[in-house]
Parts: sequence; structure tokens; C-alpha cells
Amino acid sequence: MKIYNKVSEFDNTIPTVVTIGTFDGVHIGHRKIIQRLVDSAKAKNLETALLTFYPHPRMVLQQDSDLKLIDSIEEKKTILRDTGLDHLIIHPFTMEFSRLTAEEYVEDILVKGLNAKKIVIGYDHRFGRNRTANIEDLKMFGKNYGFEVDEISKQDVEDVAVSSTKIRNALESGDLEKANAYLSRPFILSGKIIKGKGLGRKMGYPTANLNIKDEHKLIPKEGVYVVVAVINGDKFFGMMNIGTNPTVGGQSRSIETFFFDMNKDLYGEYLEIQLLKRIRSEAKFEGLDALIKAMQADEVFSRKYIQKYK
Repeated sequence: MKIYNKVSEFDNTIPTVVTIGTFDGVHIGHRKIIQRLVDSAKAKNLETALLTFYPHPRMVLQQDSDLKLIDSIEEKKTILRDTGLDHLIIHPFTMEFSRLTAEEYVEDILVKGLNAKKIVIGYDHRFGRNRTANIEDLKMFGKNYGFEVDEISKQDVEDVAVSSTKIRNALESGDLEKANAYLSRPFILSGKIIKGKGLGRKMGYPTANLNIKDEHKLIPKEGVYVVVAVINGDKFFGMMNIGTNPTVGGQSRSIETFFFDMNKDLYGEYLEIQLLKRIRSEAKFEGLDALIKAMQADEVFSRKYIQKYK
């Protein structure tokens, strides 16, 4: 899969089948659309192109929006690599871009920019300045500019819309099992490993502290999670704590992972950590001894749980 940071980088001599959207989470509904895109392209001997935008349009058009995203843009790239797509175009979404008329958008972006011969899109897709154009307008443009429109049904589109919202709600309420089921994969947290206070090491549980730079990235409900990361081709399982460490007087949120059976210096490494199971909520214990006992119990549970993955 080739990645482009704007439409103008794309080689517009390549005829494509295109789909458009934010695709946050790349969940089961999105995968259904992408599979339809891939199948359609194969049938016509064309290449697939997914057009998405960064920042998320709501962040530009609704500046007071507190939207949290299931995936960061880097995570989205990683996930989409496994879907069979040929081309991923991440076009900058700006106020200027939002003011393109429907016809300017179709002609400049879809036709001249991406050489679209077919567009796979939802029945409720709206586009152009103030989102005034709809699917019927797109079909009309298709006749004028020589591309087909494959309309995704109301039922399929509603599956997509509902599951994105459900995933966010599930993660924020601590229902990781439901979120992962909708995603059809484990939820990911990624970032650089930075130095922490070293308290975990003193308790026999040295942790890797994850620094997530994307302020819009959704962080799941505080608690202890069973996790896995692939580091230099090897899988390492562990347990992650998301929270403020109230037993030792912590106040700011941290994301700390103790990897089992690892003897590596991870400082400065960029890790993608998959969350497999939520064990419990974070708690304030009476002292360090009680906290260590709880962590030991978490480790026993985690090591038993990960046997299914080995």
C-alpha cells in the first residue's frame, strides 16, 4: 500500500476505484466497505484508493469539538496496510478545502486528482461547500465525468455509524471486549517510551511509560489491562495500568506497562501496544504491600489469560 500526504502526490495516470471517509477505527463496518472496494477493483482491473482527511473535519469545522479518535493517523496507516488497499491518500482538511463547491471537489479531487472510474460510497454521503451535494448529485456528476457510483445501502451505512460510536462508548466505559469485537482486532495505544519515576522498579515491576502525543487519541477507562506488543519481531505480553497511581499519591494520568520475561531497555522506542483484556479498575490501596499483592494477582491472571495466544 502506497501512502500520500495530499491528492496532488498521487499518480493520476492510474485509474482507480475510490472510497472516501474518516474510517476512524477501521472496524468491521469499514472493512466491509473496503472489501467491496477491493472486489470491485479486481472485477474491473483497476486499483483501489481510499481518500481520508487529517485533521478530522469536525476538528476544523467545529473548533470547540472534544472529539476523541479511536486511532491516531499513524495507527490508521498500520491497520489499513493489512486490508488489501493499493493507495491511501491522507489529504489535509482545511477551511479552504471545505469551501470547494461540489463540482470543484468532484472535478479537482476525484476526477483529475484520483482518476476515479468508480466510487464506492454510502447512500447518505454529502460533499462540497456546506455539504450541500448528495448521492444523487454524485451520480449526476458521474454521468458527466465518466465514473460509476456504487451506493452502499442504508443498513450497511448505519452499521458503520453505530459501531464507531459504540466503540468509543465501550472504551470509555471499560468494556474492552465489546470494543475489540466491533474493531475485529485489539484496540491499540502507541507512542514513545519515556522515563517515569521508577516506582515500579522498586516494587519489582519495572514499567515502560508510554507517551501519547496525539491529544485527540481516545484513552480507555482507567484500569489494569492484559496487553501485547511486537518488538523487533518478537511478541511480548504484559499488563498495563492506565491511571494516576493513587496509592503512591499520583495525580496526573500515566500509561505504564510491565512486560513479562523481558530484559530490554525500551527508552526512546516507539511501541504499538495491543489491549487484549481489562482486568480491573484502578484502586487506592492501603499501602505498597497491598498494591504489590494486587499486582501479583494481576500477573497471575494475565499469565494464565495469555496462554490462549501462545
